[in-house]
Amino acid sequence: MKITAAFRTLVVLTAAAALAAGCATAPKEKPAEQPAPAAKPAGPSPAALQAIAEAEAAIKEAKALHWIWRDTEKFLKKAKKAAKKGDNAKAIKLARKAKEQAELAVNQYYLEEAKFMIEELKGRRGLNADQQARMRQAEEAYRNAEGRRAYDLASALLEELRNATIQYTVVRGDSLWKIAGKPEIYDNPYEWPLIYKANADQIRDADLIYPGQVFDIDMNPSPDEVAAAVRHAKTRGAWALGVVEESDKAYLAR
Repeated sequence: MKITAAFRTLVVLTAAAALAAGCATAPKEKPAEQPAPAAKPAGPSPAALQAIAEAEAAIKEAKALHWIWRDTEKFLKKAKKAAKKGDNAKAIKLARKAKEQAELAVNQYYLEEAKFMIEELKGRRGLNADQQARMRQAEEAYRNAEGRRAYDLASALLEELRNATIQYTVVRGDSLWKIAGKPEIYDNPYEWPLIYKANADQIRDADLIYPGQVFDIDMNPSPDEVAAAVRHAKTRGAWALGVVEESDKAYLAR
């Protein structure tokens, strides 16, 4: 019995010690999980940067012509903003929209310019077969809304025609009236003011020219130039040799 009592006492003491040891330190708590840092925007992709650069180039050309749509630059601004945030798909879409608008504006500008040039070409006379073919090409490009091509064709042809001159050497008995009336010149004497204006540096009096003078003859005057010359010839009024008429001065000044 004594052994049993002692044994029980030992068990109780051992359990108490174990309980005391278990409560001596508080259980360790798990550290709170920290939220993952927010991912930084990826930024513009090479494709987005390329689309923006192309839009900028197209807009630069349109602005140089002073022919740009009102909201084109707004699309570009939005494209840059989207690219900065890493929304590259949106940036590319907006940049392409800006580029498309700028290119349409440029094309519209050249179509408008080509329209007036083609109208002038149609009024010009003396075009040879090659020049007539090139004028038809310009007209076709205009009908197909190819603004730059129509402009390039028409402007080159007009420049050629404007610079198309021949030289005529005055002979005894000549007058500006007679020269203009020659079939190989204008075949219309009333167009003599064209010769007068083109050679005003060596013609003092339109009624007095001299053998040996060499005149530049514009073989492709514009319809407006022809109309002004004929109008002056018919309304010039009285004239006298050796006198520069006031009406002639006014014609040259126009």
